[in-house]
Amino acid sequence: MKRPQILIFAKPPRIGLSKTRLAKSLGSSVAARRIATALQAKTVRASLRGPWETILYTAPDRELDNSVGGIWPAQLERRSQGPGHLGDRLSKGLREAPAGPVLFIGSDAPDISTALLRQAVRALSRHDAVFGPAPDGGFWLFGLNKTARTKSPFYGVRWSGPHAMEDVWANLPETSKVAVLPQLIDIDDAKDWDIWHGRHDAEVEAHKDAQTHTAPANQKPGLFSRLFGRN
Repeated sequence: MKRPQILIFAKPPRIGLSKTRLAKSLGSSVAARRIATALQAKTVRASLRGPWETILYTAPDRELDNSVGGIWPAQLERRSQGPGHLGDRLSKGLREAPAGPVLFIGSDAPDISTALLRQAVRALSRHDAVFGPAPDGGFWLFGLNKTARTKSPFYGVRWSGPHAMEDVWANLPETSKVAVLPQLIDIDDAKDWDIWHGRHDAEVEAHKDAQTHTAPANQKPGLFSRLFGRN
């Protein structure tokens, strides 16, 4: 199998530039920026630890040289998302990718991991496409094996709604073998954040209850520490 490419589509976590729905629903731009920063840090770290090439597609073009406080490291190649709607921008990434496995991810899934990305790459060794579904009908990952005849599946898609994954899937050739990864939540608004936050708080409590002793080294890190990978 040819060397895979992972394409991250993300904007800098800056007030007014990204996560506007989250900021509005939380009632706090500062909290939204902090969450978005943590999510991007987790995504970039996971995507730089595997046997693939990682490319960041960002917007606007003036942000191409932004390091986002070191979250976007110098070795992370950056490219312009280009103009148009999401389908146009994803199609540009597909068009610029070489033949072989190409995976598209955002930076909204707090549970993304290198292990899951490896699972997606392995799936493409046996399938034509792979989805990582989200509970809202979208997806946190989509990948396919690009050939010279591959057509973009990103047009005519009802984005930001319950039919996004369904529409992209329907655009694939009828004979496509499709793999499905575990479902992960995307953090788009305060409701998503509350669901994820509550679930992980419950996991932390369950973990504490199962401890045979209370040494700090055996306790799960806190919420933002988990996202940033600090113990």
